[in-house]
Amino acid sequence: MSKAAASKQISSKTSSSKTSLAAASQPAATAQPAPRKAKARQTPAAKPQARPREEGRLHTRVLKCTLETANSRIFWAESSSRPSMQAEVAFEAGWFGHRSLTRLRELLTNLRARYEAFPSALQVLHGWKGMGGDTQKLICHWHLQLSDSLYRQFSGAFLPDRLLHGQPTVSKQQVVTWLGEAGGGRWSGSTRLQLASKLLSTAHSAGLIQGKRDPRPIVFPLVPDDALTYLLHLLREVVFEGSLLANPYLRSVGMEGNLLNDRLKRLPELSYGRQGDLVDMGWKHRDLSAWAANAGVGGLEQRELAVA
Repeated sequence: MSKAAASKQISSKTSSSKTSLAAASQPAATAQPAPRKAKARQTPAAKPQARPREEGRLHTRVLKCTLETANSRIFWAESSSRPSMQAEVAFEAGWFGHRSLTRLRELLTNLRARYEAFPSALQVLHGWKGMGGDTQKLICHWHLQLSDSLYRQFSGAFLPDRLLHGQPTVSKQQVVTWLGEAGGGRWSGSTRLQLASKLLSTAHSAGLIQGKRDPRPIVFPLVPDDALTYLLHLLREVVFEGSLLANPYLRSVGMEGNLLNDRLKRLPELSYGRQGDLVDMGWKHRDLSAWAANAGVGGLEQRELAVA
């Protein structure tokens, strides 16, 4: 072998050796763990909203606030989806006339219990334009019943029971006696006398009693279709004692038996049929807001709800 050839062979081996050493000097590649999949966050299911309930406790707020038809109308108009109406704001705006801040706080406490406790109803009332006077009185009457169990018993049981038993009139002393039984002796004689006066005055304003002198005739008011339909849809969303067709709210305005059956058959917003004790009742709208939007008594918000 020539010297040149030998030199090339040695060079080739040296180069090969360097390459192998270089490769060996590099750290071995380690296997990278597969990336973990991020766990999707589970949003807790929204709790179903509790249905409003009628007031079950006895109280004497009617001593300070009776039917309040005109003030209720103002409350509906000035209330909306914003936070609860504050007495200071209403006082500065003069919405309820020239009354002291103390009296205004008392009024708003009562109106909140009657209307803010039933949010969907207040939303409908806020947007209801062109409400008739008879309907307005009845809505105030029913919401007072919802928020005041004493007035509910008086107007939805005591007065209709007198008519049922052939006693078409009522006197203040008879109401005082009834209050002794209804209150279980919790009220003094003077308090019962004041309560009797306020209950009779409120029932007179609602159209359940005629006259302001004893004996006072007990009557049933005119119930327009829109008022009756409002009540039925409202009661669907409220927890109350009784059934949808047998309760103090309907009974207080004479809606019982054949009269109620005839009225329900004529209401365009629901289908109704009855054979004996079997009742077939269907609703054309899913809730109170949808009915109001379809009937045109709600504002823009209700119409949007009906389309959604």
